[in-house]
Amino acid sequence: MSEKPNSFSIKNWSQDDQPREKLRDKGKTTLSDAELIAILIGSGNREESAVALCKRIFASVNNNLNALGKLSIAQLMEFKGIGEAKAITITAALELGRRRRLEDALRLDKINSSKSVFDVMQPIIGDLPHEEFWILYLNNSNKVIKKNQLSKGGITGTLVDVRLVLKNALEVGAVALILCHNHPSGTLKPSRADIDITQKLKLAAQSLDISVLDHLIITENAYYSFADENQMS
Repeated sequence: MSEKPNSFSIKNWSQDDQPREKLRDKGKTTLSDAELIAILIGSGNREESAVALCKRIFASVNNNLNALGKLSIAQLMEFKGIGEAKAITITAALELGRRRRLEDALRLDKINSSKSVFDVMQPIIGDLPHEEFWILYLNNSNKVIKKNQLSKGGITGTLVDVRLVLKNALEVGAVALILCHNHPSGTLKPSRADIDITQKLKLAAQSLDISVLDHLIITENAYYSFADENQMS
């Protein structure tokens, strides 16, 4: 009886099953998420291949890349076959992907719909485990001239510094504002505090002829627009 190998190293697989060769010969889009991560870690453990191990890791987060990116190094190391070096490699790769999405969003600076606001802000706040409240300052061409974090950790009327918001607007020459905050819980229903903040900033901005165009609640995969729901009147 042959001795069991120490680990299912990719180099010991048949060529058809090797993700590196599959990427080279068939293109990167033919690989699953698990196969791409398997290329990074190189080998699995005594019982499973790198791809099988990565499939199991993905299954633990419902096969969601965003959720995988939220796992800490310590959480990744709980999987047999994932040591510190492999966990750091996975974390670094997913962080590069997040930054790439952010750069793509920064180039999308003209706002023409609530969806375009979501595309700009989701990479910034959509995956956060805590709440953040941001304001987009727009010029008369509806281009974003500044993005500013107003508060972090929670939303109440007492956290809104109206004077600072309007001071920033005047300094950059903004003619319109869009309010954005995230709901880590995933709910898209606005709270009473969300509604009150919207009205408070809208009334204050009107005195300077600055429009508050919309307020978006952003989650990982979706958003709620006050304007789309006719709640900006």
